[in-house]
Amino acid sequence: MAQDRVFGMGSDPLVAPDWPPLTPPEIAALLGPDTHIEWRSPRPLSATAQVRTADSTPVIVKRLPRTLRDAAALDEEHAFMNHLRENGIPIPRVLLTRELGEFTYEVQELGIGDDLYRGTFSWSPYQSRAQAAASGRTLAQLHLAAIGYDAPARPPRPLLASFTVFASTDPLAAVEKLAATRPALAAFLSDHSWQAEVERLHLPFHARLYPLLSELSPRWTHNDWHGTNLLWTHEAPSTVIDFGLCDRTTPIHDLAIALERCAVDWISLRVGGPPRIQFDQARALLDGYQSLRPLTTTESRALPELLPLVHAEYELSEIDYFLSVVPGGNVENAEIAYRHYFLGHTEWWIGQGRSLIERLH
Repeated sequence: MAQDRVFGMGSDPLVAPDWPPLTPPEIAALLGPDTHIEWRSPRPLSATAQVRTADSTPVIVKRLPRTLRDAAALDEEHAFMNHLRENGIPIPRVLLTRELGEFTYEVQELGIGDDLYRGTFSWSPYQSRAQAAASGRTLAQLHLAAIGYDAPARPPRPLLASFTVFASTDPLAAVEKLAATRPALAAFLSDHSWQAEVERLHLPFHARLYPLLSELSPRWTHNDWHGTNLLWTHEAPSTVIDFGLCDRTTPIHDLAIALERCAVDWISLRVGGPPRIQFDQARALLDGYQSLRPLTTTESRALPELLPLVHAEYELSEIDYFLSVVPGGNVENAEIAYRHYFLGHTEWWIGQGRSLIERLH
């Protein structure tokens, strides 16, 4: 993969990055001389590289704009990671967090295992049914380990997969409340007929979900669970990475994200191909999860209604990111996030995706 290209959101799989790649001089300023960049990540929302330090220690260095994550925002993630690590979840230690100029730098241990999905777009099926089952078991372990971590929900920021809009009595009012804290998002939505679209696509699922919410226990969750955020040893996850979207939601919200990421081939869909629904992987992930944490009756009823909604709040925050954080704004990607993801994913579940929802029921 060309070092100056990253994964795209639209039909073009590789595009020019919004952020320049990490350079040897800035790595040297951060970690000292005699450091060497071994690999740069194609993930588009930050600049990330694997670096060899002067004493030959491999580390991961991530550079984020401070308007996206300052040191205080990263502390929210690190505190949750520390709690999970203390309760047996294999997560790399954070070695350094530093604000330099307009950026925040994060240095982490490399983690144990193989990065099997290094060159794979995030929302992709697993490589095997066994990996899906093992991923489900690890997610259940994480949810059990998260018990007792009672930090409040994170404040509104760009790029968060929170659960506030469709956990409210009035999602339309909740979107307006969220947009009131993010001016770029508010301006974008004012140019779109989003209320009518939400009423048509999202609210029917919300109407069936909302009566169940009072019985779903809140808990801090990962919120970006897929194969690319795991390192692997012998078909099983050996390290959990990337807690950038973690927040206080519910375990079933996190499980819905995990299913939505692997059960549908969104990459094929976005270029006009078939969805290739992975019924076997969805079943394997659920079976693996429930082998350690069986779902309650309410969680089982909520899961099919959550699937068409679980991505939506993140897409609102992604629109905000493209317009308020990316230099000069990336209007094209903001439109893709709105049309293809915020609206398009939910619409797909109403049509072709109905077969998977019915099977879950």
